[in-house]
Amino acid sequence: MNNVLIARNLKKVYSSKGNNYTALRDIDLDIKEGEFIGVMGPSGAGKTTLLNIVSTIDTLSSGSVIIDGDDIAKMKEEKLANFRRNKLGFVFQDYNLLNTLTIKENIILPLALSKINYKEIDKRVDELAKKFDIYDILNKYPYEVSGGQKQRASISRAIITKPALILADEPTGALDSKSSAEILQTLSDLNKNDNVTIMMVTHDAFAASYCKRIIFIKDGTVFSEIIRSGSRKEFFQKILDVLSTLGNSVADL
Repeated sequence: MNNVLIARNLKKVYSSKGNNYTALRDIDLDIKEGEFIGVMGPSGAGKTTLLNIVSTIDTLSSGSVIIDGDDIAKMKEEKLANFRRNKLGFVFQDYNLLNTLTIKENIILPLALSKINYKEIDKRVDELAKKFDIYDILNKYPYEVSGGQKQRASISRAIITKPALILADEPTGALDSKSSAEILQTLSDLNKNDNVTIMMVTHDAFAASYCKRIIFIKDGTVFSEIIRSGSRKEFFQKILDVLSTLGNSVADL
């Protein structure tokens, strides 16, 4: 199985008015093709910083991040923009859909600058819309549909380019419990049935229990890691146990 992501000695230091703050240090992380990885940790642990670096939104201070064979630190901005569009898919807490575009137009947005012909684009949209049960809302606007439908549209947009890696940032944070469970099952099915590789940052133990492996970060370093072996319920309890040692109270989750 190929490594989709290889991070070595990853370090991120922020400087402000002569003061330095180390957000990440000595991070080593491998994500293999077809994995569903969760990243957890207390507030301020460095989860979002790690996601921002992997997503090429932020730059690393030292170390290396290789995604699908490309060293992201060595890319010029134009190549980086193409890489971001073609190799990475993004699922956000607040959906990031444009209200001036229909659901269908939002989904095909990442392909707007590609050389894929419109018949292939329509074929991909139809397949995804049927898979995620949003076919009937393709011509509606985001403000006309539910949160769960928006997030399924967001996931469709994330995978329409067939990226190497999906990056999900608190994807159920704005949803009710029923919609959250549906979205998590959608991501789990994508991973299981289509071998889609997913890295999800979450503070939610329930959401994390859908992953196959969890990386816990504390004070900018990898604190521990657990791999799912039994049922999701058993994994959920393991996650809670690690979080309790990290200092999180279950009530906060």
